[in-house]
Amino acid sequence: MVLISGLRKRNFSDNRAVFVWNTRDWKEKEHKYVRYNVEYDHASLISWSPDSKAFVYLRSHDNVLEVCKLTKRNDGWIQSVSKAVTYPQGHKNETIGLDISPNGKYIMTCSAGTDLILWDLKGSEFTRVDTYLMNNIGAKISPCGTFVAASGFAPDVKIWQVVFAKTGEFKSLSRAFELTGHSSGVYDFAFNADSSLVSTISKDGSWRLYNIKIEYAQGEEPHLIKTGKFKTDGKKACIALSPDGNVIALACGSMLSLVNALTGDVDKEIHNIYSGSITKVLFDAAGEYVLTAGDRHVRVFHNVTGHKTNIQVWKSKLNESGVSLATKERLSKNIAEAEAFLKSIR
Repeated sequence: MVLISGLRKRNFSDNRAVFVWNTRDWKEKEHKYVRYNVEYDHASLISWSPDSKAFVYLRSHDNVLEVCKLTKRNDGWIQSVSKAVTYPQGHKNETIGLDISPNGKYIMTCSAGTDLILWDLKGSEFTRVDTYLMNNIGAKISPCGTFVAASGFAPDVKIWQVVFAKTGEFKSLSRAFELTGHSSGVYDFAFNADSSLVSTISKDGSWRLYNIKIEYAQGEEPHLIKTGKFKTDGKKACIALSPDGNVIALACGSMLSLVNALTGDVDKEIHNIYSGSITKVLFDAAGEYVLTAGDRHVRVFHNVTGHKTNIQVWKSKLNESGVSLATKERLSKNIAEAEAFLKSIR
């Protein structure tokens, strides 16, 4: 069995089409993709299954989820995309959040109201909760699959714990903790790869970085690591956190800002990426690239700030006592390669 997770990203548009791209072609002039046509209307949200053998999207005209399965050719590329499951309508208000758990056990959706639903993979509800956020702006599942988080009009991000029994059956969804400190609604938030950090961006013009590797069952609160300001024009902003948690990408309007999370300083600003606003920003699984969406295009940038933070971390480790010779050689090699890459970019 060939797993294709991480080899492709997804895009959707209002021309009734979903495009599945091969990210191996990012550095080439030609970009291979497969097109899937959505029935009746366009897809407004989309998410991959953990093994990348299927994806789920929201059919906009009736607020319904549909699951598509992929079949592959002998060379590993896609032979066909076909609809597999259609879910019942779950939300009366517009669905504005969609995610699949990394362990493949459940799907999460949330509406522009205050309801959030966990589904099984066959289209039945596990449970639904009221977020009490006045209205939801977004919701996500943590990369570890343990937490579901939601943000909205209120200044807090609320996080629940998802529990399954040892037999694999869904057990409960219970409140774990909250991320507090903003003075206005939270536009967006993001986890790092091991779910130990969360970054948030708020209508109040600030971003915050929290350590959530805590004993929340014992009442321990998340720890604020860094906070800073971003340039806001009153439009909705979005945020992404690199897999290692060392880089924060902030997008507001048509500008992308890359923040060194180790120092809290803005390392790079890229202006006028689109004629309109950036609607989504994220890092690839390896942290090598930063992706933005807007104006019917996805643009891919080198994560230059990530190379700088890596050099910073590696140099710090070199100065630690007790580091073996083999480790020093490896760190020195990594530093040299990163510096050479930065020189080639300049």
